[in-house]
Amino acid sequence: MNERILVVDDEENIRRMMRLTLEAADCEVREASDGAEALNAFGQGTDWDVVLLDQRMPGMDGLAVLQKLKHIDPQVPVIMVTAFASIELAVDAMKLGASDFVSKPMTPEILRAAVRSALAKRAPKAVNAAIPVSTAPPVRMDIPILTLNGFEIQRRAERTQSRPTLHRFLVTTPKGDKAEISVEISAELVAYVERMTRRPLRADNSFWATQADHFLGNYLWTEGKLPPGNQLVLNDIDQSDLAVAARWAD
Repeated sequence: MNERILVVDDEENIRRMMRLTLEAADCEVREASDGAEALNAFGQGTDWDVVLLDQRMPGMDGLAVLQKLKHIDPQVPVIMVTAFASIELAVDAMKLGASDFVSKPMTPEILRAAVRSALAKRAPKAVNAAIPVSTAPPVRMDIPILTLNGFEIQRRAERTQSRPTLHRFLVTTPKGDKAEISVEISAELVAYVERMTRRPLRADNSFWATQADHFLGNYLWTEGKLPPGNQLVLNDIDQSDLAVAARWAD
């Protein structure tokens, strides 16, 4: 049986993007538009492998829903999804049992990576082959991913040992133009995250591949154009992502 995923978000277009992304990976998806509908769909919790839960919704917010879901089934992985990330929210969500935190906007690959990680932590032997478990060094996917505003992103060749901080992508614009884009993870940022999390997160760790994906997807979403010189440098990280880095398992 395919993994069953409950998507909870009050925005119909976001739910649809998540559903189509996960159905393309052979997951079975059900949608809920608010907390009450989510709890009704969740039932006793035995039918669900992962819950994707929006934080800001009318009525019951995501943290309240998370608390109730964890009371019903403490083992179910719940991934919080929000456009209003903060370190306080991340800490509160983790205290209540959230397994991960994903910021909006997101690329489909960011979403699939979060679900892969949640499934692997709960039942590694049962993970569907369509959502492979990450190993070190990470296996780069050839499948193109799409942003909601029409950009297509595809990873290029594997990174070399001499420059593991450089990530290459082939981007197709909504008009059909193609360009190779590079995303460089600064050495200073790698050192900063290691210092703040008090754990080694070398440049070849899959955490940074996920950050590069997210950074490029966010840029294309917010700017709506290719970056100057077809290059981006990631010099900073959200505080909520530090909490994720501290728990990251490669």
